[in-house]
Amino acid sequence: MNYSTIKKAVAFSVVAVLGLAGVAEAQDATSSSASSSAKVFGGRGQYRTWSLGINAGVLAPQVFTGGTNDFNKSNLELGYGLSLRKQLGHAFGLQLDAMRGELSGENVTEKAGIPKFVPAGAPTSFETDIAYAVSLSGVANVATVDFLRRENNLNFYAKGGWGIAGYALRSPIDLKGRYGDGSSEKYVQESFFPVGVGAKFKVSERVNFDLGYTQNFLDGDNIDQYYGRPSSQDKWSYGYAGLEFSLGSTAKPNLDWVNPVALMYDELKDPTLRQEVEALKGRVAALEAQDLLKDSDGDGVADKLDKCPGTEAGVKVDGSGCPLDVDADGIPDSKDACPTVKGTAEYNGCPAPMTATATGNVIQFEFDSSVLRTDAFPILDRISSDLRSNSSARVQLDGHASSEGTNEYNMTLSRDRANSVKTYLVNSGVAASRISTSAFGESRPVASNATESGRIANRRVEAKMQ
Repeated sequence: MNYSTIKKAVAFSVVAVLGLAGVAEAQDATSSSASSSAKVFGGRGQYRTWSLGINAGVLAPQVFTGGTNDFNKSNLELGYGLSLRKQLGHAFGLQLDAMRGELSGENVTEKAGIPKFVPAGAPTSFETDIAYAVSLSGVANVATVDFLRRENNLNFYAKGGWGIAGYALRSPIDLKGRYGDGSSEKYVQESFFPVGVGAKFKVSERVNFDLGYTQNFLDGDNIDQYYGRPSSQDKWSYGYAGLEFSLGSTAKPNLDWVNPVALMYDELKDPTLRQEVEALKGRVAALEAQDLLKDSDGDGVADKLDKCPGTEAGVKVDGSGCPLDVDADGIPDSKDACPTVKGTAEYNGCPAPMTATATGNVIQFEFDSSVLRTDAFPILDRISSDLRSNSSARVQLDGHASSEGTNEYNMTLSRDRANSVKTYLVNSGVAASRISTSAFGESRPVASNATESGRIANRRVEAKMQ
């Protein structure tokens, strides 16, 4: 075991922690906003999300989880690296890692007097120079000891990803510069899969102390240039300590240390937010005192804005609190028998009826029938001819009925009569879009329904050219 290497790594970590943490604390002391806190519903933009780290530690050609090894004794060598992390949320981030160092191992024939197995033809030792190992990993904060506090000081994390490593064997044969098809490449390149765990300690608002252990699984069996068992692949581990520096404005907290559970109680801890809540309560109380929200008639419009106070219950109103009048004929929709057609109060919001003398286009029907009579064909042909000769002309068909039967039945009958006339005109070549129909039932008689002649006159459809 290379104890001198371990002592160098530990000394480096201690000096780095004490020196850089002291500088960070001094910087934080000069900034009055270094310990600023975030609002509850701010989003990622209110935090620092980028971090830069340095680390150093020990490398070994084996991993904690075990598996096959080409050498039965693993030496510990120095490794060091850099990291750049983007925190995407309080519990997850993406991290780019770059490291380099050395790996070495030996095959010993016995240990403490006990024979050790050495494969036939295996070298007695190896040394490999890892020039670079660059990887991209997802990092998840999996637990925190002080989770009930708003500002955490200790986080545990796990990470996993993919990377590319370049390395060359130096002993027992120096193969640097002898790789590739032309034996001219410095290093052999292989992909690897890093999987690791670690813990972070908050030193200051800017600095974290990082302890971690990463297992790297190589997609090959050539990092020691000895091909052992047919199905085996090489691996190495990296145990390290380092410092991580949060980048960005000192006026923002670090997203890595956000505790969403504690933020739920933000009102109890943040005096500024509490003052805002109290001020809001005061403004609401002032509005209630002024009675601005009072709505006496219950139409949804406050009395202060209601231009038609005292609206009857259930009546639909516009933004000013007045009853709706879609056709703008001065008769509210709630009392308008024809809410979409401008009419008069005399006919309950419907247009005044046109007499046969005024229109000249009246189609009569038999009792309780919507079938066209033969004497209506000449009138309908003339209307069709007028419409087809004038492409801008339109026709309004108003269906009527005599007073026999119920109001509902007569309304349906009058609608059927208007549709019968429309069907005839459409079949004669008039576009349906140029024909409008309305049904008035028995509400618009042109003669008295007390006599048979009057009832015959009321069974009609009036065609009004427009």
